[in-house]
Amino acid sequence: MPSSVMPASKQGDGRQSSAAAVSATDLRKSYGDKVVLDGIDLRIPAGSVFALLGPNGAGKTTAVKILSTLIGADGGQARVAGHDVATSPNGVRAAIGVTGQFSAVDGLITGEENMLLMADLHHLSKREGRRVAAELLERFDLTDAAKKPASTYSGGMKRRLDIAMTLVGDPRIIFLDEPTTGLDPRSRHNMWGIIRELVSDGVTVFLTTQYLDEADELADRIAVLHDGRIAAEGTADELKRLVPGGHVRLRFTDPRAYERAAAALPDVTCDDETLSLQIPSDGSQRELRSILDRLDADDIEADELTVHTPDLDDVFFALTGGTDVPNQPEAVAR
Repeated sequence: MPSSVMPASKQGDGRQSSAAAVSATDLRKSYGDKVVLDGIDLRIPAGSVFALLGPNGAGKTTAVKILSTLIGADGGQARVAGHDVATSPNGVRAAIGVTGQFSAVDGLITGEENMLLMADLHHLSKREGRRVAAELLERFDLTDAAKKPASTYSGGMKRRLDIAMTLVGDPRIIFLDEPTTGLDPRSRHNMWGIIRELVSDGVTVFLTTQYLDEADELADRIAVLHDGRIAAEGTADELKRLVPGGHVRLRFTDPRAYERAAAALPDVTCDDETLSLQIPSDGSQRELRSILDRLDADDIEADELTVHTPDLDDVFFALTGGTDVPNQPEAVAR
């Protein structure tokens, strides 16, 4: 298990709005006898990153296609940027950008020509299109490669160009369907930086991913999709608390302090060789304060305190692999 202090909110500077950029109620979709979405509910605040996790075939891409008006739902309602996806698809399309699993880049033309093509599709004037294309190519560090055929670009460069093309219409909501699949670690981290920049500009990002560290790193809220339903939803910390196994570890150099702490604290597991105590904990601030208050009351000082919490891999396997998950008030388990 990883050892860490609890991370602060990904967007703790007050930029998030309480308004819902994306919302869905009882969204359903089937293909023949195969139920893909079995009544999912979503509410994504503006200016935040929302990550939808799930195994292959869970319905992540189907959800993105419905919300971006590429396909229709069989039931339920959804609103994106204030527009109903069924009755006002043009309003939705005017407000969003979509980057799918597979690049929309045309490899036969240059990066600049790909950008200008998107500008034409958005009905920008030639002058405005060239200005926007030049600004985005510079922003995504593609200026030097702008005149080269896109087929010569690396995977990371194609992904950057793909997102740059998505931004030509200045969307306020962006759907990124597994945007870093197949990228090397450096390119993935570069993409994370791009996503953070987008959100800092007030853009809402709906992210689907199979990389759990990606969701942990970027998302304000995470939902796990399994068997067509949202199995659980919450912040990364809230979801981690759904899985048992978290604990606080105290280490001492003074054997007497170690023995006194073992006597003062409930449900401890002792390691006499390392003078360490392990106390079951969900890692919450309340539980940490309770442990420290007990130590302070007996004038006991630990030399080291670490919080060990399950990671999102543990959560994912627990929610999609049949492991029982106890109900927790902090996260919504469904």
